[in-house]
Amino acid sequence: MRANRVGEVLRKMFTLAIGWGMRTDNPASGFRRRIENERERFLTPEEIGRLAKALDAAKDQRAAGIIRLCMLTGARSGEVRQARFEQFNLDLGSWSKPAATTKQRKIHRIPISGDVAAIVRQRALLVPRGNPWLFPGDTPGQPVKEIRRFWIGIQTEAKLPDVRIHDLRHTFASLLVSGGASLEMIGKLLGHTQMQTTQRYAHLMDSPLRDGVNAVASIFRPRPQLVHDADQDQKSA
Repeated sequence: MRANRVGEVLRKMFTLAIGWGMRTDNPASGFRRRIENERERFLTPEEIGRLAKALDAAKDQRAAGIIRLCMLTGARSGEVRQARFEQFNLDLGSWSKPAATTKQRKIHRIPISGDVAAIVRQRALLVPRGNPWLFPGDTPGQPVKEIRRFWIGIQTEAKLPDVRIHDLRHTFASLLVSGGASLEMIGKLLGHTQMQTTQRYAHLMDSPLRDGVNAVASIFRPRPQLVHDADQDQKSA
């Protein structure tokens, strides 16, 4: 919640002011964080199709490529925007994200799909030789800084007004769950340092588990048997 972020900034600001001798008290010392309910939004297969169609039709294919990589890797948009060609090993099919770009401040190495490798190869053909950025920005020597305007246009085109770019990360995780991935595997792919962060996806595992239970039930279910109506048999006799 925004109120929590503002409260934390104010408390930190006044704490620094006390340390610098600018004041003797912290008016925000009594601030208490409000309970936050983590927002969860997962795209349906039909919505993913609309998103893909809107990205294909977009004029700015540089920004479209960033969104595609977010969807295909579950990476944060900042990690994708600052991606460099040297981080990708296309022979081994991996992406090593440097600590400077990850939220956990650790090197995060993940496997990539053939589709991701294809995007990297395509970008290598489009980006001038010697430029290290996968998605170079308009400022020389810098990567793309901002894609919010582009995303707003995609939201309208794909009819996804309530979907954030970060929801693509949640969708990536939900697709992993439906494919049978464990929470441990999902945590590693998303770069979570704490298991409790990955636990938010635990409830999604109910669906494949239920499918498994139903599969067992279908095998063990007794075969239908012909049952005679005793009253009808008496009348016939």
